[in-house]
Amino acid sequence: MRYLWTVAVLLTALLVPVPAQATTPSYLTLEATYTSVANGWSRVERYLDTTSGFTQESYPPDGRGDQDGQRLTFFGGVRRPFSGRFLLYYAPGWNTNPKSTPVLLVHGANDNPDRAWANPGESGGFGCGAITCPCTGLMQRLVDAGHRVFAIGFAHKEGDNFMQAQQVGDAIAVIKDRLGVSSVDLVGWSKGMMSTRMYVSSVKPGWGRSYAGDVRKLVTIGGPNAGYDYPFAHGWAHDLSIWPECGGQVNSPAPHTHMTCYGVYAYRPEFSFVPTGGYDAYPGQRQMLARFDGTYGIDQTQQDWYTTYYGGQGFFTAGPGIQAAIDAGSLISRIQQAGVPSSVATYLLAGGSPTVVGIYNENRGPSDGVVFTTSALSRTGIGNVAGTALVATANHLTLGWHSSVASQVASWLN
Repeated sequence: MRYLWTVAVLLTALLVPVPAQATTPSYLTLEATYTSVANGWSRVERYLDTTSGFTQESYPPDGRGDQDGQRLTFFGGVRRPFSGRFLLYYAPGWNTNPKSTPVLLVHGANDNPDRAWANPGESGGFGCGAITCPCTGLMQRLVDAGHRVFAIGFAHKEGDNFMQAQQVGDAIAVIKDRLGVSSVDLVGWSKGMMSTRMYVSSVKPGWGRSYAGDVRKLVTIGGPNAGYDYPFAHGWAHDLSIWPECGGQVNSPAPHTHMTCYGVYAYRPEFSFVPTGGYDAYPGQRQMLARFDGTYGIDQTQQDWYTTYYGGQGFFTAGPGIQAAIDAGSLISRIQQAGVPSSVATYLLAGGSPTVVGIYNENRGPSDGVVFTTSALSRTGIGNVAGTALVATANHLTLGWHSSVASQVASWLN
């Protein structure tokens, strides 16, 4: 009996891939490793990409975009890290689980790998898009299904997708070296669609590296593949959650530069989509913009709806309008024209419930509360759409942990 047990152990050892010698590309510096990590992760590494081109991005001066929680520790106590730095999270079983192709999870705007993938309830009720939030997420679901799971964490919560796409490539390079594999699967949620899709499409700055041909499957969850215009279409309601004079604290860009709150006409260039007054704290959001006024119209119930969308001075607000913001750097047309290679099997998942708790939901057409269903499921520029799904009961924030979403993603990755 003991002999059979010994043979079984030896056979198991032969079947489980042995990690390759850990090396990293020469332009990456491993700065720190942390093994005491919350929310079920096994370890976190901090890397610096020394490639010329990475910058120190702008942050909102009141601290709402600063790093927080355990991420602050992982970034060396620096609240506003240099954008050349990123975190690589390792899930349990990263080097022992049986699935051969590892998975890299890429979170969205104003988020982090913990809340997005491992503990949706980290920030309390409503933070996950529902009244109550679970304490486990897609990471645990994929680990239990036998996947080797990783996640990337960015220095800037609303940062430039050009730089973040390069770091997606960096993370893949590290994972390949750690495990001795040739490819990974990518899952990009919301804004995470931008950096993942830009990487495989070689949409890059002049100083950047092209796609290395190392992605097997790309899954986008609630990704604005055709863009979004929510902040400009619902500007007044959106701004109330941002403008400090109105009591707002949300880390998100505003369509206005001026707004009257409680009789005070305030100027807040730091929250603008368009670089204004020396601030540019939300480039990643600007890069996702596209117009839908010709398809779904504009929410005419909102105060100053016309000048909010098209630009100008309204009764209580003033702003540049969506076209000025698009002209200042939207990347939607560019990524569609660049195209996802047909060698990358691409899967598109959309939510169908406009019921995000605590925000004014997108109501002009079918949506997940933020992104139109037609945008999340847009095939334009994708060479190989291997599958699509609409989860009618999931809103934009529950997409990261909804049971039907997790089951669908796990099925696609298998």
